[in-house]
Amino acid sequence: MIPHRYNEETSLLLQQEQLIAAKTPLPWDQFWIILVLHFSQTLVFKTLAPFIPQLIKDIGVTNGDEQQVGYFVSFLDLSYYVPQTLVVLYWSRLSDRIGRKPVILTASFAIATTMISFGLSRTFRGLLVSRVICGAFNGESGVIKSMMMDITDATNLPKAYGYVPLPSMLAAIIGPLAGGSLSQPADRFPGIFGHSEFLKTYPYLLACAVPALCSAILWLVMYFRLKESVSTKAPFLEMMKQWLSQRSYTKQSVLSRDTLIGSLEANTEEASSKSLSAILTPKVLTVAASSGTLTLFLVAINKLVPLFYATPIEFGGVSLDPPRIGVIFATAGFASGIFQFLFYARLHDRLGAHVIYMTGLGSSIPIILLFPVINALARAHGMSFVTWLAIGVQHVLIIILDMCAPCIALFTRAAAPNRASIGATNGVVQLVSGAARIIAPVCAASFSYSMQEGRDAWLAYYFYMGLAFLAIGTSLALPRDPSLWEERD
Repeated sequence: MIPHRYNEETSLLLQQEQLIAAKTPLPWDQFWIILVLHFSQTLVFKTLAPFIPQLIKDIGVTNGDEQQVGYFVSFLDLSYYVPQTLVVLYWSRLSDRIGRKPVILTASFAIATTMISFGLSRTFRGLLVSRVICGAFNGESGVIKSMMMDITDATNLPKAYGYVPLPSMLAAIIGPLAGGSLSQPADRFPGIFGHSEFLKTYPYLLACAVPALCSAILWLVMYFRLKESVSTKAPFLEMMKQWLSQRSYTKQSVLSRDTLIGSLEANTEEASSKSLSAILTPKVLTVAASSGTLTLFLVAINKLVPLFYATPIEFGGVSLDPPRIGVIFATAGFASGIFQFLFYARLHDRLGAHVIYMTGLGSSIPIILLFPVINALARAHGMSFVTWLAIGVQHVLIIILDMCAPCIALFTRAAAPNRASIGATNGVVQLVSGAARIIAPVCAASFSYSMQEGRDAWLAYYFYMGLAFLAIGTSLALPRDPSLWEERD
């Protein structure tokens, strides 16, 4: 008698045919709010970017030393990312308990208030406090991804991620325009704002008010229109009353706690969020490691590219000026968003998440090798057609690499022990990715180090290839299809 064996190839083929045959429509009544959240989140950073260096100079913290501006700008960035990384797991787990909506409302309120306080700050300490508070109370990035996983399933999540670049692209256009044109309005538009002493005293408040107003309007929209996407253990107000009663009345708190515990025990296992130790399964750790190494490489490359473009040709770069660099990034960002919108869902249906992910990681090696090739072409032919062609090919490969990000979301959803633990699972992944995002800018320093006289010019590229192979190595433990990890009822 021949034993029945699990045929993985046949199973995956049948699953793909079933998914193509019956796809769940996107829940647009809620999904459009998530897209606006992506817009609001991106708008903050894109609005601040144009005027932050000038703001640092104006407040006098550098004492006129232009070389110190970059240091303080980086420190200001870290003042947001470090606290956000430290609390992302807390906010994600809390969203499993009290729901996604209260956490996202808190984050939008934090963005609105801290952006106004940022515009009113006239000292570097005030700027730091505003960004630290915003990072600490902004658990939005991880919870938005969790909510996307809540309202979608395996059939339409790839399509949902195809739409995500569109609001980010729109914010990337509006943000720099708002930040650049509305900063120092009394000087730029003297006929309109020249008589306002308030805007002369706070020249960056009007620019900061744009993302603040967007977050405030979005807060009102979410309060009335956003539906809770998870079944919480207890309503938020009931949990707050429980906490207050514990502080005031010991006996009543015991009774209330017993009542609450009894109601929780009646819930099914699917509605029970697991403890942190139970969430740290091999599957979750595998996805976290893959996401962390991918983020480390992606952010490091994104930091290296503008540095490489701005570096003189004789020192290993291509000597491009800021306007040309801006045009390159704007064009590449637009192309990446359109490509993902048009083709990611279709490619996922045909190839699957694992093939797309491994293909994207495979493009990392030629991306690195093209840096010295572009420099060699610039040395030999200047910024000729063949040099620009090599730059274009490199950005096409980066677009392919960018498609790894939505694949990680599919693996994260599949790795969660149950649906009630999606937020905490996503929090673990975001925690590791956040740590990688903090470390990654340091990697770009390897390029400057290797270009110093007497150093091996290839040292930085060896280092980046090591990061690429690290990302490829951690991905080998991922399954051929996320559905193979789906064990929930």
